[in-house]
Amino acid sequence: MYAAALHILGNHSDADDATQETFVRAFRGLPQFDGRADFFTWLYRITVNTALNSLRGGKRGTALAQKGGTEAAHVGGRPEALGASVADPAQTAERSAEVTRVLSAIAELSPSLRVTLVLATIEDLPHKQIAEILEIPEGTVAWRVNEARRLLRIRLAAPEPAVARK
Repeated sequence: MYAAALHILGNHSDADDATQETFVRAFRGLPQFDGRADFFTWLYRITVNTALNSLRGGKRGTALAQKGGTEAAHVGGRPEALGASVADPAQTAERSAEVTRVLSAIAELSPSLRVTLVLATIEDLPHKQIAEILEIPEGTVAWRVNEARRLLRIRLAAPEPAVARK
């Protein structure tokens, strides 16, 4: 739940808040849980809705992209998530810049495309389960994933803006 919230919201503090709110809402909602959906799907739906509500409230930013990808790269305290060798600072810096660029491009997606992409690619959930979580048809899930990937390809293919040198 935390990882999904982190990838949707963009920083650890907001993900902590959303995860805590998810479990409070789930606890309060247990009497209404009727078992029609899988418990995991129900809990995930609460997580996604809580994160989306935070995004809609305008309280959340794209801190991962703004912080140079360091939070995203160190989820769980694993610097190897960047895939760079600790012994090669130049390669680490290059990969960090690449991660930052990808995170920025993901942050520019609409919330519906971003959430669907996160659930499908980062959380590795099947389209059927994503459809249940988001309460949309499977075909819409497939379209959103493809559209998000198409937009990311376009954004990432564009050259990076040149940095002015003094």
